[in-house]
Amino acid sequence: MVEIELDGQKVEITEGSMIMHAADKAGTYIPHFCYHKKLSIAANCRMCLVDVEKAPKPMPACATPVTNGMIVRTKSDKAIKAQQSVMEFLLINHPLDCPICDQGGECQLQDLAVGYGGSASRYDEEKRVVPVKDVGPLISMQEMTRCIHCTRCVRFGQEVAGVMELGMIHRGEHSEITTVLNDTVDSEVSGNMIDLCPVGALTSKPFRYSARTWELSRRKSVSPHDSTGANLIVQVKGNKVMRVLPLENNDVNECWIADRDRFSYEALNSDERLTQPMLKQGGEWKSVDWQTALEYVANGLNQIKADHGAQSLGLLASPHSTVEELYLAGALVRGLGSENIDHRLRNAQFPQAEGVRWLGTSIASLSELQRVLVVGSNLRKDHPLFALRVRGAARKGAAVSVVNDVEHDWAMPLANVLVAPAGQWGQALANIAAAIAAEKSVSAPAAGTANDKATAIAKSLLGGERKAILLGNGAAHHANATGLLALANWIGEQTGASVGYLTEAANTVGAQLAGALPGAGGLNAGQMLAGGLKAVLLLNTEPQYDSAAGRAAVAGLNKAQMVVTLSPFKANLEFSDVLLPIAPFTETPGSFVNAEGRVQGFHAVVKPLGETRPAWKVLRVLANLLGLPGFTFESATEVLAAARGAQDAAASHVQGSKLGNATAAAVDASAGAGTPVTASIYQLDGTVRRAPSLQMTADARMAAQAEGVAA
Repeated sequence: MVEIELDGQKVEITEGSMIMHAADKAGTYIPHFCYHKKLSIAANCRMCLVDVEKAPKPMPACATPVTNGMIVRTKSDKAIKAQQSVMEFLLINHPLDCPICDQGGECQLQDLAVGYGGSASRYDEEKRVVPVKDVGPLISMQEMTRCIHCTRCVRFGQEVAGVMELGMIHRGEHSEITTVLNDTVDSEVSGNMIDLCPVGALTSKPFRYSARTWELSRRKSVSPHDSTGANLIVQVKGNKVMRVLPLENNDVNECWIADRDRFSYEALNSDERLTQPMLKQGGEWKSVDWQTALEYVANGLNQIKADHGAQSLGLLASPHSTVEELYLAGALVRGLGSENIDHRLRNAQFPQAEGVRWLGTSIASLSELQRVLVVGSNLRKDHPLFALRVRGAARKGAAVSVVNDVEHDWAMPLANVLVAPAGQWGQALANIAAAIAAEKSVSAPAAGTANDKATAIAKSLLGGERKAILLGNGAAHHANATGLLALANWIGEQTGASVGYLTEAANTVGAQLAGALPGAGGLNAGQMLAGGLKAVLLLNTEPQYDSAAGRAAVAGLNKAQMVVTLSPFKANLEFSDVLLPIAPFTETPGSFVNAEGRVQGFHAVVKPLGETRPAWKVLRVLANLLGLPGFTFESATEVLAAARGAQDAAASHVQGSKLGNATAAAVDASAGAGTPVTASIYQLDGTVRRAPSLQMTADARMAAQAEGVAA
């Protein structure tokens, strides 16, 4: 540790730290633009000049290492005059368009110009003008004349996103940030550049000119998309969601969010929203009141139960639903005497649940891994924020190995890539296990060949200290998912690696805890979608897009006498008989359990749109109409408490749960032919699918093109 004096205060800081780090620790603010705690030091802007005793001139706090006994003054005349001079230079070319700037009110340059800017400029030359650039549907670069060349956006692309999509060309006053080849910015986390920009050069295209920052209320929430559980700030004006930003949480999403977390809010205000209950009568949809719709559903369920028995009723739930919704859905179905409930819509195999399938380690620990094996995942697109952490680990020297059916660009160095058809993943893991067994002189769990690729991955996993084997969406949905887990568990035991699932959705872990799984004798999702039911409840899901059955699900559901869709959107019109408008995550309280087992609750940030109602309330009232006991909940908090109490493995104890019940005996290297069904990045759920800006991105267009070719 090194001790310095900062504005008369003694500060102890780690050797090798910069003056800026010491100031952060001491709670002293030093003005800056280019410095960011998550990015490398560039020392471009010079706004952080401070007075260091015995130094011949002011020194940049972000790039000056501390030395023992150093005396630093951040508010001396020398420091203030240096900072004012830098501000004068920064404003030479800056356009005088603050009144119409979309970043007005949250602009660092604007804020600091008040404190350090002059009332007049000594420069009267013409200001430079930078050409307008179109870089895609998410980021606006209409006003790059405002750019102060802090290079935060460039460094974010290189160091965090892994793709240098923006760079600086030319020199001096001709310098400009551009895509160089006039390409679009296509990173799945590109929206973070908007947050990083300290001036109004990069702004949000969907939000642009729709509201002023001081008009917005800021409310906390949690992302309903992938299993990171990213913490959000949802900004609201007049009961309408206007913008979504990251809420910093270093244990979960740090200060970043994926583009689908940021821009999917567009769907919440779209014409696709379902705002009234609807019944299909004579082939036409008619709007009705809630009482009529719920009585129709209750009478229909009772009639079908009387005619065909309780086992003819079932419910398919999206793992993007809250714990409260999934718990009440299960209680409703079981109250009717059926065990037909499932959330595993994209699975090809449905093993008997034993324990909870979760990440197997903490999200934060992914940044510190030294060895990683990822099986069956396009990590960068399936879990963008997990990819950021693994990419950070790779930059620090971690060896990342991959087993997948396609070699994707993960924008990070990969030590080993084993490409094999999905039906051969079991054999690939058996080969890795055989190589480990040979290295350790133990018995292999299955017949395998220690070929060069397998041996390289085995030796990688046997080295290092902090290791993880991560099973992706492809492995979770695989026809031999149990066998893959068995082999992964054995490899993990032999190498000291944690084993876990990346888990697909915001509440995949919560769905397991809430009991959204078939009980004894119950039908699984595949059987229900094949036409095994007379009455089907669909909670927040569109089976033709969300299930392994695809279009075949439509034929299966058309066999039912009654299909009830509970959705925020006008969905499943082709085969539904009743549509009940339920609230999306912004209009209901609830809880999600992310991949690491962290329970995160959130409140409604706006009032429900039209006649929309929170799904937990709809399920409670429907249960009351059916005469089921125990549905007396007055709040989502009470439902969560009941859900916790109903489980032997409560949500807070996820991390102590066993991963699965697979054993080495279950391994069949030839099992599981066929490609697992996984969603592309902007087809994951109904909300993302209805966000116009996301559907105009390169990723969405490529997915649509691939789907067209496959069809």
